[in-house]
Amino acid sequence: MTGAIVAFVSLMFILFFYTLSIFYQQGSSYLGLFTYIILPAFLILGLILIPIGMILKMQRMKRGVEPLEGKLWMIDFTDRRHRNATLVFAFGTVVLVFLTGIGSYEAFNYSESVKFCGITCHKVMEPEHTAYQNSEHANVKCVECHVGEGAGWYVRSKLSGLRQVWAVTTNSYPHPIQTPIANLRPARETCEKCHWPEKFYSAKMVSEKHYLADSANTEWDIDLRMKIAASHSALGNSAGIHWHINPNIKIEYIDPANDREALPWVRSINKLTGDTTLFQDTEAPITDSALRVAIPRTMDCMDCHTRPSHKYRSPSVFIDNGISSGDIPVTLPMIKKVAMDILTPAWENRQIAHDTIRKYVETFYKNTYPDILANHKPDIEKAITGMISGYSKNIFPEMKATWEAYPDHIGHIDAGGCFRCHNGKHSSSSGKVISRDCNLCHNIMTQGTPGQEEIAPFNGALEFKHPVDIDNAWKEMACAECHKKLY
Repeated sequence: MTGAIVAFVSLMFILFFYTLSIFYQQGSSYLGLFTYIILPAFLILGLILIPIGMILKMQRMKRGVEPLEGKLWMIDFTDRRHRNATLVFAFGTVVLVFLTGIGSYEAFNYSESVKFCGITCHKVMEPEHTAYQNSEHANVKCVECHVGEGAGWYVRSKLSGLRQVWAVTTNSYPHPIQTPIANLRPARETCEKCHWPEKFYSAKMVSEKHYLADSANTEWDIDLRMKIAASHSALGNSAGIHWHINPNIKIEYIDPANDREALPWVRSINKLTGDTTLFQDTEAPITDSALRVAIPRTMDCMDCHTRPSHKYRSPSVFIDNGISSGDIPVTLPMIKKVAMDILTPAWENRQIAHDTIRKYVETFYKNTYPDILANHKPDIEKAITGMISGYSKNIFPEMKATWEAYPDHIGHIDAGGCFRCHNGKHSSSSGKVISRDCNLCHNIMTQGTPGQEEIAPFNGALEFKHPVDIDNAWKEMACAECHKKLY
């Protein structure tokens, strides 16, 4: 009876919540959690209790504790009660199997949904979910990249999920969540379902807007021709950036710290000819002890595209974007410097950060530009809102999730990126060096302030000119070595 009551009540709640989900499709993520996972578990528990109760009752009858009610395990269809009970059981089984099929399908879909992945464990996954919503893959389901096709990886992901649920329940997960993820499915089985290595375009134009930390917030633009693949599309990825994942080429590296930041050992293998070249960092070579235990990793998409769907942009980037979009008025003097100064510290939580940003900006203009504060209050309020918005989308102090914790290695400004290998320090025994030449990956077509840009000659390229005069320092060190010191 207890099992029947638990099963019946659970079924009624499942039907009720399912009806709610039909009429309120944008309901809470927890509605699906209860409807397709928690309540079905109670339903199954109730159904299991029914035969257990029957067995216990029969054992009591055999021991004489309860009076014997006819012959055990006998169904007599001449008995009306037996016929009715059998019909009820058969009909109930058919209905239950039908509902179980629907429920299993819905549970599968729900557990594979973005809502389940991003919102159910809100505190832990909020940074990733927020960054995902502002990424190029915002319309791609989480599981398409994190799980992919096939039952095997689906089962593995759910087993891994049990460990993660336990970590959340016991509050034993790290802050921030550690990367890189060791057991992530190979990119060739996920990314390349859409991004075919054989179909990369030969070049791509990229335009960037930057603003200097001076009183005029001077704009500095740069247009790049990115060499995605070879110079002609028919040549595929035989050259250019995506040469690194050419099917005929195998690039391996050893990462002693297991963070993929410093790569002192790199090996290139031509699968067609068998030619192998080993490069080692001459200034910081790998130790013999590390080399003995190391397992080389084969380079794939994720070694450069480290944050394809969960980018945490640095303050410099999201403030530049805010000024470009008009969310932060460029007419406010020193607004870029003000933003960079106040976004440098680390705060305990977002509310403290938001309050401090507001107070700092208002105090700065009150003390330095009182006429601006008096006559352009709406612009200052807009700038504060823009800074807070950029901060909220990219920095999550509660989880310690920031652009520093999760570096994006596409490029080389705020993280090591290309310069992890292309630093001019990796050489082979024959003297061959992994080049530091910027033109391997891109050509600068224009650069400078609007109206005064340098323009490259037709089919040529400009030498990079740093917006602020730092002499030749940019040629001698990685960009991130200096840019990280700005924060």
